Amino acid sequence: MKILEAKNIVAGYSKTEILHGVSIYLEEKEVITIIGPNGAGKSTLMKAVMGYVSIYSGTVTWKGEDVTHLKPYEKVTRGFGYVPQLGNVFPSLTVLENLEMGGYTRPKPEVRDKIDKAFQLFPILKEKMGKKAGTLSGGQRQMLGMARALMTDPELIMLDEPSAGLSPKASEEVFMTIADIHKRLERSIMIIEQDAYQSLNISDRGYVLVMGQNEFEDKAEKILTNQKIKEAYLGG
Repeated sequence: MKILEAKNIVAGYSKTEILHGVSIYLEEKEVITIIGPNGAGKSTLMKAVMGYVSIYSGTVTWKGEDVTHLKPYEKVTRGFGYVPQLGNVFPSLTVLENLEMGGYTRPKPEVRDKIDKAFQLFPILKEKMGKKAGTLSGGQRQMLGMARALMTDPELIMLDEPSAGLSPKASEEVFMTIADIHKRLERSIMIIEQDAYQSLNISDRGYVLVMGQNEFEDKAEKILTNQKIKEAYLGG
C-alpha cells in the first residue's frame, strides 16, 4: 500500500524552478533512498513534500489524502517526521530539553514515555542527556535529530543527508541506527544521501534524480549492481 506519493512535482524557490515533474512513492514500512549529483533537486524534493518549498504543480498524497499545500505543522500532525541536514537540534539546549521540545504538542506522560523509548534506541543520548546539544559530536547530533523527530511518533521519517560531514565510523553508526529504527519501529523512511552505498544497502528501492528530473528507479540492490549507474553516480 502506498503511504506517500508525490506525482509530477514542479517546485522551486520564488521564480526559480528546481523540480521539473518529479514523481516518487513510498510504500508502508518501506525504506527508499534518493541519490543524484549535487544540484539535482534532492533536498528540494524533500522540502516540497514536507511543505517548506512552493509546489507550482503536481500533487502530494498521504494515505490517499491530497496534502500538497498543507503547512509543515499540519503534515506533522498527520504522521510526517523530518530531519534536515542542518539545524536539526537546538545547540543551546540540553539533549533532554531537545527531546522535550520535540514532544511539546504531546501530553506530559506521553512525552516521558517517548523519551524513555528514545533512550532505548539511542543509549548514547541517555549518557549525554544533561549535556548541551552543541557539545555533541556530529554523529550524536544526527542521532538527537532523529530522536527528536520520533517524539511525535511519525509514520514517515524523512532524513536529509544524515551522514553529511561525519567521519566514516560515525556515518556507519548513523546508518546502523536508521536500520535499527526501521526494524524495531517499522516506520517508512525516505533518505537523501551522498553516501549512496551505505544508504542503498539499508533500502528497499532507490531513485536517481538528475537536473530536477527522474533519471532512474529500481530496487536498491539492482541500482547497486547496475554498472551504468555505478559509473555515473556511485563512483564506479
